[in-house]
Amino acid sequence: MKLSNIPQRYVIVFLTFLSTCVCYIERVGFSIAYTVAADAAGINQSSKGTILSTFFVGYACSQVPGGWAAQKIGGRKVLLLSFVLWSSTCFLVPLDPNRVGLLVVARLLVGVAQGFIFPSIHTVLAQWVPPHERSRLVSITTSGMYLGAALGMWLLPALVELRGPESVFLAEALAGVIWSLLWIRYATDPPRSEHPKAAAAGFGGALLPTNVNHHKVTHIPWKKIMLSLPVWAIVVNNFTFHYALYVLMNWLPTYFELGLQISLQGMDSSKMVPYLNMFVFSIVGGFIADYLITKRILSVTRTRKFLNTVGFLVASAALMALPIFRTESGVILCSSVALGFLALGRAGFAVNHMDIAPRYAGIVMGVSNTAGTLAGIIGVDLTGKLLEASKLVYSDLSHPESWRVVFFIPGLLCIFSSVVFLLFSTGERIFD
Repeated sequence: MKLSNIPQRYVIVFLTFLSTCVCYIERVGFSIAYTVAADAAGINQSSKGTILSTFFVGYACSQVPGGWAAQKIGGRKVLLLSFVLWSSTCFLVPLDPNRVGLLVVARLLVGVAQGFIFPSIHTVLAQWVPPHERSRLVSITTSGMYLGAALGMWLLPALVELRGPESVFLAEALAGVIWSLLWIRYATDPPRSEHPKAAAAGFGGALLPTNVNHHKVTHIPWKKIMLSLPVWAIVVNNFTFHYALYVLMNWLPTYFELGLQISLQGMDSSKMVPYLNMFVFSIVGGFIADYLITKRILSVTRTRKFLNTVGFLVASAALMALPIFRTESGVILCSSVALGFLALGRAGFAVNHMDIAPRYAGIVMGVSNTAGTLAGIIGVDLTGKLLEASKLVYSDLSHPESWRVVFFIPGLLCIFSSVVFLLFSTGERIFD
């Protein structure tokens, strides 16, 4: 099939959208499948939290190396390698909650492999996406995460019920293989010299990695990156975003099952609404940002701050209100508002890498996503320990107070992060 009539940058954006979608199907899928298998085996909540958070240890270790590798050998190649590695692991490793050592190693490997994905994607998009399309095309790519999570929450519980938890791993591996074949067939690097206007604008061929035929090796300003307050504003907000997202993604199934005594398998398609909301709000945020910028209603800096602040403050209120509601519809509503407005906030901090450092977008993304991954390690594991402590006080997890601190922590972090972004972020290019 030929795609010659479609601009190649849109093909790249669509394929990277699919890549984020598949990755989050895998993440949600493991949470669902492991929760069912672990509960059947009598695994306690603290041990579940440890296994669920192991992924993020591997993920954290490969963020900055992933950005470096994408910068040096090309995001296209690194992204493909990542998919091959994690798909192979899902296919080869059985899901047995009693074989803790094997599961830990497997989740570490999947985490390391997937840790290369987002730095690679940002390197690829920085090469292909022009500044006036940056917000919406990057938002479309990242919205795949939420569509993937929604599809996972909708389809995979039924697959577990029909074929068992192990079937989820095989389905995820197949999806990874299919995407890899599409990437091999349709993805290309942008031409190096045919787009001088693109290079001058801060994207295109000038951002391609150097190779053995070039004498000059791109210098990466590590010290300037690590000491930059705008970079740290992105880092703090990335941490908070992923703390809230990963806590909800990994523990919302347990909240329904044990907190509300509602079976995921018995729920209708409403369980996918929070992630569908993220999908819609992510795209809407990107289009709003580009509209405000291109129509010169707000500067790039003010646009990023406006969307980030609105998104995180509304999400904070919804997160802290969540344990008050004791019905399926109430929890779906609160989690939908929280995740939707967090996704809206991504049009602020998550695109800001390319504003301040288009040439080093993969590197800055690797640094900030390391913080986001640490949030997963801390948040998912801490939540398990908090719930185990709550069981000692309230005897079981059906008591609303058992969950209050779980959702208050990300709510308070959202307020703090929005203030940091207001004070220290910028939309101006600060790295040449």
